[in-house]
Amino acid sequence: MRVALQYISWLVGFPLNLLVIATLLRGAYRRFPFVLAYSIALFLTGVVEVAAYAGYFSGARMAFTRARYYWVDEGIRQGLLFAVVISLLYQATSGVRARALVRTALIAGAILVASISFLVHYDSQAAISRWLTLWSRDLNFSSALLDLALWGLLVAARKYDWAVLMLSGALGIQFTGEAIGQALRNQFPSNTVVADIINIGANWACPYIWWQVFRGSPAPKASIPAGSPNS
Repeated sequence: MRVALQYISWLVGFPLNLLVIATLLRGAYRRFPFVLAYSIALFLTGVVEVAAYAGYFSGARMAFTRARYYWVDEGIRQGLLFAVVISLLYQATSGVRARALVRTALIAGAILVASISFLVHYDSQAAISRWLTLWSRDLNFSSALLDLALWGLLVAARKYDWAVLMLSGALGIQFTGEAIGQALRNQFPSNTVVADIINIGANWACPYIWWQVFRGSPAPKASIPAGSPNS
């Protein structure tokens, strides 16, 4: 069942990623280069994992284990996702008076946490899945905290950027879904179907919302007053 869910997630996830990439390439990539980089990496690492899955179940000889492919890909994805959140936070603070201080405090703090976590968990002698799991968890937690701070800044602002609000909201859904899925997986290790479904749904929701944001090209550039009827 878990293998079937994995292939279903790819069947839906790949087209969604390609739609996001295609809409970004119409011009929005200039404003959101890290979103484009993450989306491309998400697609390419997914292709690598499909090949690793197919090779593993067909008995083909592979250069590395399937787990190694997955965790290297996951490290790339988490690192770029972290960069996406930082880039959105940078844009959201453009209208803040003490923006230099706010940006430095939030971004430097998050990078420091991620760096310390990497140094603490990295172990060249241990299985890559062991230490990368812990680092990925900490990086995901840092990204979620940054995203929460981003939402707080946007909601508190007299005017907010519609595109940044929606993009960060989509990330919030993804972070929350992954956190719930991971909690259920740890609580019920013998039956992870529900956890996998929640995780897959959250990872579909994020690119779908991004695609809808980039489809309405003029809309992302508009700033909507927080108290207006459309907010």
